[in-house]
Amino acid sequence: MEPVPAEPRPTDRTDSFFIGTSCLPGGPAREVPYALAIRHYEFDLGDNGITYEAGDALAVVPLNDDALVRALLDYLGAGGDEETARVLRAEREIRTPSKELIADLVERAPSSELAAVVAHGDRSDLDSWLWGRDVLDLLRDAGSAAPGPAELLPLLRPLQARQYSISSSPLAHPDRVHLTVASVRYGTGQRTYAGVTSSYLADRVGAEAPVGIYLQPNASFGVPADDDTPMVMIGPGTGIAPFRGFLHERAARGASGRNWLFFGDRHRDTDFVYEDELGRLRESGVLTRLDLAFSRDQAEKVYVQTRMREQARELYAWLEDGAHVYVCGDAARMAKDVEAALLGVVAGQRGRGDADAAEYLADLRRAKRYVRDVY
Repeated sequence: MEPVPAEPRPTDRTDSFFIGTSCLPGGPAREVPYALAIRHYEFDLGDNGITYEAGDALAVVPLNDDALVRALLDYLGAGGDEETARVLRAEREIRTPSKELIADLVERAPSSELAAVVAHGDRSDLDSWLWGRDVLDLLRDAGSAAPGPAELLPLLRPLQARQYSISSSPLAHPDRVHLTVASVRYGTGQRTYAGVTSSYLADRVGAEAPVGIYLQPNASFGVPADDDTPMVMIGPGTGIAPFRGFLHERAARGASGRNWLFFGDRHRDTDFVYEDELGRLRESGVLTRLDLAFSRDQAEKVYVQTRMREQARELYAWLEDGAHVYVCGDAARMAKDVEAALLGVVAGQRGRGDADAAEYLADLRRAKRYVRDVY
């Protein structure tokens, strides 16, 4: 689908901001300082023809960081090459190295650090070494054997749009789309890094500049058609995005169904996005229950799955009352842990063992009452 322009309306506040250190894959030697900010954006759809539903995703077409483009051109000795600069800025992926580039550099520079890691034949070691490194890092690792501009460009993947869960409802905001976007910035040595699209929105888009966007419908992840149906929503961090839209949708529809949100992050003081808004939704009765889990606010780490286990009896009662369960967020860890907790809740309340709990959850899936939007 061709992207269409929209007018972005970034808010002037940061909903969440955290600074700390992170041990990147590969061990303590790669522990680096990082900052994470979650920002709320609104896009004025104008007359571009986009219509959406709560639960859909929006793809944003980014431009690469000019500073990284200039650094690449300087390293390649092509500082005055405007066409190469245009291609690197708008058409090629320079943040994440392609498999083709990796293979080419290993062949060109067999004594490089990259080549040594690849020679071990361990995919997890290679992933750990590559984590956080961009095209410029790999070219520097190859040294004088690195390809020139004409050889490099075909080895780079096309620059891809990034998809974000929409955090608004068309019933509440028919002319705008809201996004809730996290951007992570971190540094290793003399360099700093940031996500391509999240930093594009945060740093390189003016309030009146059009942004290329297109809709990614998600028909399987939406508010129940029956307004009486209860909903259980589990979305830590930016996983809250579609559930904000769900709650706005239900408020606009005057739905009578109960709504239960499990939300969490690291620290309540810095990471409780939409705190005031969720409070108002609680006061109005739209949000029936809000269970919070801020993992670093106490000695023992507490996650959304912790709260699910604590509320096992009531959570199972909601399931028995026909509730739909939605999960949004990290697929690698959070979604797996949440599913394990859900299985534990069912097994504990039914008392019929793990196989019965697995079949119970499978029935929910088949009935489209347990759906996930994970990434």
